[in-house]
Amino acid sequence: MGVTGLSRRAACLSVMGGLVAAALPMRSTASVGFDPASRVFRLDGEGVTYAFGIDSAGQVQSLHWGGPLALDDQLAPAPKPSDYSGFDRANSVTPLEFVAFGGGLVTEPSLKVAFPSGVRDLVLKYLDHTLTSEGITLRMKDISTEVYVELRYSMDKATGLLARSAVVDNRTKAWLRVDQMAAATLNLPFGEDYEVNYLTGRWAAEWTLQKRPLEAGATVLESRLGMTGSQNNPWLAIGRAGLTDEDNGPVWFGALAWSGAWRITVEKDIVGHPRITAGYNPFDFAYRLKPGERLETPVFYAGFSHDGMGGASRRMHRFQRSVILPGAPEPKLRPVLYNSWEATEFAVNEVGQIALAEKAATLGVERFVMDDGWFGKRNNDHAGLGDWTVNPEKFPNGLEALISRVRGLGMEFGLWVEPEMVNPDSQLYRAHPDWVINFKGRPRTEGRNQLVLNLARSDVRDYVLKSLDLLLRDNDIAFLKWDHNRSWSEPGWPERAPEDQQKLYVDYTKNLYWILAELRRRHPKLEIESCAGGGGRVDLGIMHLTDQVWPTDNTDPFDRLKMQDGFSHAYMPGVMMAWVTASPNWVNKRATSLEYRFLSAMQGCLGIGDNLNHWGQEDFATAKRLVAEYKSIRQTVQRGDLYRLISPQGGSERSATLTVSETKRQAVLFTFLHSSSTFDATPLIQLQGLDPQARYAVRSLVGAVEADTPKIASGSYWMHHGVRIPLRGDFQAAALVLDVV
Repeated sequence: MGVTGLSRRAACLSVMGGLVAAALPMRSTASVGFDPASRVFRLDGEGVTYAFGIDSAGQVQSLHWGGPLALDDQLAPAPKPSDYSGFDRANSVTPLEFVAFGGGLVTEPSLKVAFPSGVRDLVLKYLDHTLTSEGITLRMKDISTEVYVELRYSMDKATGLLARSAVVDNRTKAWLRVDQMAAATLNLPFGEDYEVNYLTGRWAAEWTLQKRPLEAGATVLESRLGMTGSQNNPWLAIGRAGLTDEDNGPVWFGALAWSGAWRITVEKDIVGHPRITAGYNPFDFAYRLKPGERLETPVFYAGFSHDGMGGASRRMHRFQRSVILPGAPEPKLRPVLYNSWEATEFAVNEVGQIALAEKAATLGVERFVMDDGWFGKRNNDHAGLGDWTVNPEKFPNGLEALISRVRGLGMEFGLWVEPEMVNPDSQLYRAHPDWVINFKGRPRTEGRNQLVLNLARSDVRDYVLKSLDLLLRDNDIAFLKWDHNRSWSEPGWPERAPEDQQKLYVDYTKNLYWILAELRRRHPKLEIESCAGGGGRVDLGIMHLTDQVWPTDNTDPFDRLKMQDGFSHAYMPGVMMAWVTASPNWVNKRATSLEYRFLSAMQGCLGIGDNLNHWGQEDFATAKRLVAEYKSIRQTVQRGDLYRLISPQGGSERSATLTVSETKRQAVLFTFLHSSSTFDATPLIQLQGLDPQARYAVRSLVGAVEADTPKIASGSYWMHHGVRIPLRGDFQAAALVLDVV
């Protein structure tokens, strides 16, 4: 089959003006091959084969995406395309890899363009390809104009995750307007029993797992917000009804690595072929290319698993750890942090923050983060955004005295920022009212009393970079909590010609990525958290440039169980920040014990956000013990394989997760009970993923197992017999650790 991949990098990280536009570096590349006789290409990774071919009409057809084929299996050539009827042309019923709007296409196009003549027809045919050990680049060309499209393919050998992206190249002598462009179209085998799983939400209620049958028509997931958004997340997983559950059955899954407006369409064509098209959101989209200019898409990462939804998420988690995150394949473990927001809100000052830092240090906290209120005239959310200089009244010594004390206590120092925003009541806005996204002569709609800076402008981009660079240069800051507390409105760019203003949707995000990459280059030890009013900007694009994410502003530990469950389907717990905060919680006034709050948060990256000035001696003792326990299991929780044993979805009274270390020498079980109303028997919890031959000793972090539970037993015992943990009452929780002896 031609070339076998031996390189440790599947493709280069292409940054053109800040846009991550090609497959990210892979830890090891898949087998890559081409059969010239049948004109069939294939990529083979762990448990996955992806194949496509050139048909007799010169179109690129999908042939196989699913379980592995033998390397010597010969796939039949792509069949000759044919019309289904006079209403349904061949290009609308053929499973094509990338199809332009033209030739009577009525399904979702991968690419739609317009020429100066008014022509909006584009028909792409295979031109040539480049095949290397790192992947495939295939070129297509329009039948009559000098418009070219590159399709890029690479696959991670260890997980079978496929990376797909596209480039359109205008080599005509006039402008070309791109009205719609996807990274990829992917086709599934014909079937009538598909179900689409996806994530929806809103502020303080993100990560709701949804499921619906894939029927005739289209399911559209999208964000029009100028950012990733909470209403939908750019991830999906497709299983088969009656075959796919948490532990078994086929799952096709994918995620778009883009932090701007996006759209994923899942549809069935007229004859029932399922297909996924993912890329830029065409809503209000237009990107005009001058002669010689190109437009690249984000990357769509797609995978397949035979082991149900759990197997799909574990593949995705491993891929994120080994390829996506900063520091991959060994990203740094997330430190235990304390954040000052709930204790002080905007009323920060040197004395108060030092007092909190001293209390946090006694708990074993490793990073102290001062939140909003430290800069400009920031005494509330009405003023100060954009003025990134230290408030001299609150900090007469600058940040030096506070940072020095934090460092002296053995902790790193972190700071909250919201660099993409500006308050009208700020020095920056008074000096540069033209720097915000706006339509000339139209209202400027405020959200949270703020406007969005037009990061697509080079002067705004440079101002943001300079402000943060100076802040980091002059202070020993290890961490930025990068927030983004509103979506776009009036998405105009008055300084550009009317026909180029909609480039805002791409160029803004390109410059965001550039700033983040440049800050990391200038300050190699800097770590960053992506936050957007909670989970409004979590995707594989932003995750490549940030170390952790803030999934929601809702810190209620019971609400978080369902959110964390939903989050874990798409993203690894090792980037998911989870705080222990006050009880009753501000969201719903629910009261829970400190141990319950800790166990909920310990399933991700542990943080503490409660007001330590209100804690008693017993609270400090409990927290200190559990912080120490968390550090003993952190490697497993953040980098291990997650098994969702009992789902909290659907009103379940119970939930349980198990994380097994990469070496299988440790496992951590968290289990929760919402409430008990009768004297019900305690169910056995059967574990998964252990080494069946190893001997595991069990110990309790919180709670206790039944008295007759063996102290040491085989992995087979814990998996096939199980463990019983008595929980009775309301909002009860327990955690066990199993270590190989």
